[in-house]
Amino acid sequence: MKNYIGLDVSMKETSICAVDETGQIVYEGIEESDAQKLVQHIKKRNLHVEKAAVESGSISHWLVSQMQKLGFPVICVDARHMAAILSLSVNKTDKNDARGIANALRGGLYREVHLKSQTAVDVCSLITARKALVNQRTKLKNTIRGLLKGYGIRLSTTGAKSFSSKVREVLNALPSAAQMAVEGVLNGFQALEEQAQKLEKEIKHEAQNDPDACLLMTIPGIGPITALSFKAAIGDPKRFQNSRFVGAYLGMTPHQYSSGETQRLGRISKRGTAVVRSLLYEAAVVMLTRTKLWSRPKAWALKILRKKGLKKASVALGRKLAVIMHRMLITKEAFKLGNPFDEQDQTVNVA
Repeated sequence: MKNYIGLDVSMKETSICAVDETGQIVYEGIEESDAQKLVQHIKKRNLHVEKAAVESGSISHWLVSQMQKLGFPVICVDARHMAAILSLSVNKTDKNDARGIANALRGGLYREVHLKSQTAVDVCSLITARKALVNQRTKLKNTIRGLLKGYGIRLSTTGAKSFSSKVREVLNALPSAAQMAVEGVLNGFQALEEQAQKLEKEIKHEAQNDPDACLLMTIPGIGPITALSFKAAIGDPKRFQNSRFVGAYLGMTPHQYSSGETQRLGRISKRGTAVVRSLLYEAAVVMLTRTKLWSRPKAWALKILRKKGLKKASVALGRKLAVIMHRMLITKEAFKLGNPFDEQDQTVNVA
């Protein structure tokens, strides 16, 4: 008889539950959250494993990929989808969650999550690390500005590269204690700036050596970070039957409520990767406000801008860019500007 196994993973231990085709529990146990130990633990029970499942989480990619390399039939399932099923249980415990995952797997009540390739994981690590450094750099920059304001010194708007030199120009006007405080924060700022620059160079190098990233960067407003992030989030583009599904996958399509004669469209769902969604939004803003080159998507979004404003137009254009970028990954064709169909769309300039 076939057995279905639910694995409720925590940082230290994993609860294991195996059920048969009728839903009867055939085994329950606990093992350390290590791929090799989990596989050995289950194999010792002589179970006829049809399929096992792990909820999506911070270590699920590593755990599932390592277990699959050992030949174990395990998949990763959507944690948000599984949460609705597990909420039916009266008591929330790891043991009951593992049992719920096993029963959901047995009944087909799950949604499998696409696992990223190791290359995509490496690229995401670079981008995430750079973003963390930039955020901390911004906090230290604002801290220095706040300290200087206490002494009547207000720095003009400047970039990260020239910020340090401007701060050092005014250090002599401060008391010794204030100089020590500002210089200590400034040293940390410079260290973060140096490391952020190193990661940016590595990201640009990765993008230049990636044919798909170079292809996506032919779109005005799309840079190396956006191109690599989008490719990593999509993975295999052929897993989407229609390019329009990418917009919903990234959470850039509106909620829909329909019951009887009532039909409403709400705000965007914001499902999927928030980082990619924000990058596409920024790329859309750049295309609308900074890029002077005319293109058919820009002309389409400008019409929405006149009626709904910049924010809604940017979200709509970001979704359209996601659809276009997916299609480009399928066809391997560069971005096409299109032919101007309206003189008004060419002359409109949004500054």
